[in-house]
Amino acid sequence: MGKVVDFFKGVKSEYSKIVFPNMETLKKDTTATIVISVIIGLLIFLLDMGMKYLLGLIL
Repeated sequence: MGKVVDFFKGVKSEYSKIVFPNMETLKKDTTATIVISVIIGLLIFLLDMGMKYLLGLIL
């Protein structure tokens, strides 16, 4: 039983070391993630359409 108690004491100790972002940082990071995801999605879409068009010319 002592090992279980020690484990949870360790978890509590490590949890107290976590630094959570403030709201401003969270908003900036979320916006950056969404914008980059949309840009990459558009890039993949354009590459896909381009390859489809080129394959249509060849075949």
